[in-house]
Amino acid sequence: MKLLPGLLIASFMSAATIFAQTAAEETTAVLQAERDGCTAYLNGEAEKIANFLTEDYTLTNSKGEISGRADDIADATSGKVHYTEFENYDMKVRLYGDSTAVVTGRTKLKGVYNGKTINKVVQFTDTLVKQNGHWRLAAGHVSAVPQ
Repeated sequence: MKLLPGLLIASFMSAATIFAQTAAEETTAVLQAERDGCTAYLNGEAEKIANFLTEDYTLTNSKGEISGRADDIADATSGKVHYTEFENYDMKVRLYGDSTAVVTGRTKLKGVYNGKTINKVVQFTDTLVKQNGHWRLAAGHVSAVPQ
């Protein structure tokens, strides 16, 4: 019976270690999904953008306008937007269970949209969900950062 408390403590410590490793691995996977999404937008890769976004994805932009998955795919397909820089940085991930993550950070954007030059930094909040083993963007919100 004297071994039982020791075994329980060892079991809890093992479970905590496994959970910490899993959380770290999921955080890494979420950050990689964000980076891959940025690369898809940078390169105008409509198919990769489509795979990154959930079917019901919405974005609230810095003007308060709401767009969806079809809008982002159409922008990439039409050539309406061309980025020379699309990079997320200062990202922080919060995990909720094993299938939801909230990411905050900043995005540096440079390029041309509808014939107008873009050169700005935005603060973002993204909500990602894990579907079929892949982290996908379900919702985003961006706010302008004064330069």
